[in-house]
Amino acid sequence: MTIPNKDQALQLDIVHEDEQVQPSSVAVFGDDEDDDQEEAKADEDDSSEYSSSLHDHSRFLAQKKPKRPRRLTCNKFPRICGAKGSPGSHCCKKRCVNVLIDRNNCGKCGKKCKYNQICCGGKCVNPSFNRKHCGGCNNRCESGGFCAFGLCNYA
Repeated sequence: MTIPNKDQALQLDIVHEDEQVQPSSVAVFGDDEDDDQEEAKADEDDSSEYSSSLHDHSRFLAQKKPKRPRRLTCNKFPRICGAKGSPGSHCCKKRCVNVLIDRNNCGKCGKKCKYNQICCGGKCVNPSFNRKHCGGCNNRCESGGFCAFGLCNYA
């Protein structure tokens, strides 16, 4: 059911008032109480449906949202990736990324690192056992040392 506007609601009220008939002009056949109860139930159902539909949504939700300004994407404007504050200088899937550290675009667009790897210098490495990137990028273990569980010379 659609929600009527204010003018339509007034028209509905007027129609219902016009439809009311004086009790003296009504001819009744059969049991009065059953008919009156059925009419009362029908009126309650109609009024509750109408009133509940008006209160299901607030005016706030019915308002039109303002248009958002168009977002600049790097696929149309590649220079925005070189702007100050940009996450990176490469455009991958309409986003500026740094391919030297991005796990989803490591070294080039679309190259994903495995679960236990990170992207260091554009290469996927395992920081748990890599001596040049032990525990994180560019964290070198001393010469002759080893990397275990992301710690240098862990024993």
